[in-house]
Amino acid sequence: MNHTEGHLKIQQEADQKTIFGFWVYLMTDCVLFATLFATYAVLHGSTYGGPSGRELFDLPYVLMQTLLLLVSSFTSGLALLATRLSDKKKVVVWLVVTFILGASFLALELHEFTKLVIEGNSWKRSAFLSAFFTLVGTHGLHITFGLLWASVLAGQIFAKGFTAPVIRRITCFTMYWHFLDVVWIFIFTIVYLMGVK
Repeated sequence: MNHTEGHLKIQQEADQKTIFGFWVYLMTDCVLFATLFATYAVLHGSTYGGPSGRELFDLPYVLMQTLLLLVSSFTSGLALLATRLSDKKKVVVWLVVTFILGASFLALELHEFTKLVIEGNSWKRSAFLSAFFTLVGTHGLHITFGLLWASVLAGQIFAKGFTAPVIRRITCFTMYWHFLDVVWIFIFTIVYLMGVK
């Protein structure tokens, strides 16, 4: 085995360990969200005489959020594909588009939260609202972190190009963003769709 082959093997092992480690992290996040979903399932009927999801949720509004996040998941996949093709410009463009879509999703979520609080329906009003704000807010915090990550990645691509660590980070970011998309599908279905019935 020559020096180049040895370096390539070490690089592949590092990639595999990083991806495996990131899968472990995503599984721990699954446990976190499963706990929050279970809590919500137990408390969603505990309105303490206040409004339920049927009175509070605006389904077309949340559907718009959902579409933004679904499209952003697709564009993050395009960023990864462009990485595999070593197309720096397209990677940055797709990361920027993903950021804009994700930020739009987050802005809509913050608007929904603000509207609920102004109308007197904050997390303090009932166990149902406390569980709702905790579950949806935790997802929103994850989105916020993802937006920061996408920004840093775009900067690293400009500064360093396609180094092995940068490629690993883009791969992990895409996995993370798809994971958040899947979690949101569950939130949309369990919290909003079932909540308005």
